[in-house]
Amino acid sequence: MPEQLTDRTYEAPFRPRARMLRLLGDELIGSPRLAVFELVKNAYDADANAVSIRLEIAGEDERVITITDDGEGMSLDTIASVWLVPGHDHRRNQRREGRRSPKHNRLPLGEKGVGRFAVHKLGDRIRLTTRAAGSEECVVDIDWSELTAERFLDEALVKVSTRSPEVFADGRTGTRIEIRRLRPPDWTRGEVRRLCNQITSICSPFEEPGSFRATMTVPGHEGWIEDLPDFNEILDRAIWRFRFSLVEGRFDCKYTFRKIPGFNLEGREVSKRGDVLKLPRIDGRAKTSRPIADMLTSFGIGPITGEFFVFDRAREVLSRLGDTQLITRYLDEHGGVRVYRDGIRIYNYGERGDDWLGLDLRRVNIPTRRISRNIVLGAVHLSLESSLDLVEKTNREGFVENDAFLRLRQIVLGLLEALEEERQIDKERLRKLAGKPSESAFSGIDKPIAELRNALDGRGIRDQFEPYVAKIESDYVGMQETLLTAGMSGLNLAVVFHEVERGVRVLHDVIVDGRDIEGAAEQARQLMHVLEGFSTLLRRDPKRRHRLHRLLDAAKQFNVLRLRHHRVRLDGPVAQSADDLESRFSFGLVLGALNNLIDNSLYWLSVRWPDPPNNTESSERRLYLGTSRDLADGPAIVVADNGAGFQDTPDHVTRPFFTRKPNGMGLGLYYANMGIELNGGQLAFPTREEVGLPEWCDGAVVAMVFKGAE
Repeated sequence: MPEQLTDRTYEAPFRPRARMLRLLGDELIGSPRLAVFELVKNAYDADANAVSIRLEIAGEDERVITITDDGEGMSLDTIASVWLVPGHDHRRNQRREGRRSPKHNRLPLGEKGVGRFAVHKLGDRIRLTTRAAGSEECVVDIDWSELTAERFLDEALVKVSTRSPEVFADGRTGTRIEIRRLRPPDWTRGEVRRLCNQITSICSPFEEPGSFRATMTVPGHEGWIEDLPDFNEILDRAIWRFRFSLVEGRFDCKYTFRKIPGFNLEGREVSKRGDVLKLPRIDGRAKTSRPIADMLTSFGIGPITGEFFVFDRAREVLSRLGDTQLITRYLDEHGGVRVYRDGIRIYNYGERGDDWLGLDLRRVNIPTRRISRNIVLGAVHLSLESSLDLVEKTNREGFVENDAFLRLRQIVLGLLEALEEERQIDKERLRKLAGKPSESAFSGIDKPIAELRNALDGRGIRDQFEPYVAKIESDYVGMQETLLTAGMSGLNLAVVFHEVERGVRVLHDVIVDGRDIEGAAEQARQLMHVLEGFSTLLRRDPKRRHRLHRLLDAAKQFNVLRLRHHRVRLDGPVAQSADDLESRFSFGLVLGALNNLIDNSLYWLSVRWPDPPNNTESSERRLYLGTSRDLADGPAIVVADNGAGFQDTPDHVTRPFFTRKPNGMGLGLYYANMGIELNGGQLAFPTREEVGLPEWCDGAVVAMVFKGAE
């Protein structure tokens, strides 16, 4: 009965049902394999050197799982005051206070005080035998069916006894857990093999915690696990290796492309130190979204190190490496990126069916460039002491998806993007060597048409076929222009939506606050110009003569809100009334190409100068737009900036799907190049000196050269 305080006020305690222990063990732990995994982690927290798992599931005898470690063990007092207290914060306090284990200097992985109930997921009868230094051996017997049959938890009594050491004699310490009446009883060969792989993966193969290893035996079924592939042998078949570290915003990495036996293609290495890590756009739930990783991005996460091993599943490559089926089966089962803290794995990242980075989905748009889950074996290493904002879920299946986790995911995707940047160069080399055509959004028709006309000339029948050939050529070019216009419109469409939505919000705030009404009117006019500019991009207008400064004016109006938002100073002779440079081109198509060049500059300016000031006038981000007569092939529109600049040759940057921009499609410069070529010009990459630019233009310089202009 509750204790009565007044006539109508009572105090009553919670009285948990005994079946709560069943819920803690059976329903919080997702699978029997995860339950074993949790008990192995407990051995690590107990400062053990080794933990062994023995599955006795052969024959007619009772099936038993035994987990034994050589850790610090428990005394009778620890069993009573900690182990038998669900939710005890002993380990959490130890971690928060930085109290490390005496033998191996470890911080505890556990913190919720419920991991020990994982044993219930495995079986109904438990015997725990343990001994701490200087103590008697303690034995705890639990029959879960009897225990949970009691009404309330405080009525469910556990039998604990002490004795002279039998299991841990000769001064040894540790804990042994025997689990009987297994549930479920059907440990199949496949399930046992998966459990063995899971147990052996608890320690990182790259940064193993000192003196801790987990082993497993299956008496009577030794053959079930003896042929499991060796992890290092699998890694030896990887074509690409990427080692990285990100510490306080400093990004170091080493990329390696190995020479493939039988291929006349040399290996390649790229090392970077003190670089910046570019980040893809992040989920809108995150509090921060920055173009590069810095100390703010990794706050609460700490230093990140690791390695990615990437494979090529093409038949012609795998056949040169041997054991084709072994590699493909292993990657199908174990491919992905795993996460480790202090060398111990965070389950279930990297498990089959868990694509926590969305690798397979992101590969859909650019299949040949993106890395899918089944071609990568990766490890990301974190420090437990520095990653306190990453909190494990109660069910032990990954981290709580808070802001720190979203930032971790963004960083890891950025690391994969950095690998993909270099890998796409060697992928193209492989494609050429294998005789596969280069990737292209459009295939050129000029060479086939020329060859056809030569053949017709050789037979003396060109006049007869020329009307058909000319019509084919004309219609092809027309379709090409239509598709190119649609492609560039698509690239600009997201920009328009974003700018208009943001502009409307700013306009609303200004009007609600009753400040700067004239400025609000100017904001409305600029929004209108943005929409008008996009309607120009959508039109497939014929080639006519246009002054180049009119094209620059249109580009400025289209991007005025973006330049202001990104705090970019616009320099150069944007509007030159005296400039009579003209050319014949499709205005909308070339305007789309020019907008793509400006969009590239805005991104790379944000990479080099990630923190602009509050006003544009003092910003370090600068963009140059102007015309030039200095190039031999004709007059040009020049776009230059003081951003990060180009790292690759013009052939690479204008290739379709080649990009170093996170989330980029690799079509911006390709479309820009196609757009100007279809109008009789070309995209050029002159030096600053060639076109007489000011010294501050030390980033990218791109010229749209109009051949044959008068």
